[in-house]
Amino acid sequence: MRAAGCVFAEEEAALLIENASGIAELDDWVAQRCQGKPLEHLLGWVDFAGLRVAVGTGVFVPRRRTELLARLTVEAAVMLTAPVVVDLCCGSGAVGRVVAEALPGVEVHAADLDPVAVACARRNLGRVHRGDLYDALPASLRRRIDVLAVNAPYVPTDEIARMPPEARLHEPRAALDGGSDGLDLHRRVAASALEWLAPGGVLLIETSGRQAEATRAACVRAGLEAIVVRDEDVDGTVVRAISDPRWSSGTMTR
Repeated sequence: MRAAGCVFAEEEAALLIENASGIAELDDWVAQRCQGKPLEHLLGWVDFAGLRVAVGTGVFVPRRRTELLARLTVEAAVMLTAPVVVDLCCGSGAVGRVVAEALPGVEVHAADLDPVAVACARRNLGRVHRGDLYDALPASLRRRIDVLAVNAPYVPTDEIARMPPEARLHEPRAALDGGSDGLDLHRRVAASALEWLAPGGVLLIETSGRQAEATRAACVRAGLEAIVVRDEDVDGTVVRAISDPRWSSGTMTR
């Protein structure tokens, strides 16, 4: 799939042929694809971290770089008994789906502001809430979250016009626009994280390489110890922050 990795034209054509119900639908799909509609929106799913995750028209398509966020979430929760994990700004719920598949017994919640995304995420997960960041979450989760995974929009507003048309024209602007420097939501998430994290809980925020230090600084200002984790294989960057003061700050590259 295009969003999970580079797909050659031959592979994309094969996916369309294999999944179309007939010639009429295939012709329609090809026409829409030529107009820039994402391949995943046509198929109704994306290959993410080895799972087929449902997506749909008007929903942000998870990128391959977000597989780092999903992997770190699983790693942070795997050693815990009955961990509580939240996929915040979940979009399709891809990260939460990976966690639920990997960890039997985990309590996974997902949340998003966009009703279209929430409806899509409910096809992939059980507990999906709608609202603005923490306002979406049940009060019973306060100070109980072991791992908080966040893929909030972080594209600076002025850069959206330069994005590929697949994203700019076919994905919701709210899933892309992170404000003037791209970090408006990162600051909001970090500022209230300690109100929701369990003792020693982990906050994981996807960001970009050039924004990582600013995202990390927002976590530090909020009272968290934070490091930057980078995975060159998927071109992913995540800030990992924890409420335990013994956590050492710095940068990790994988």
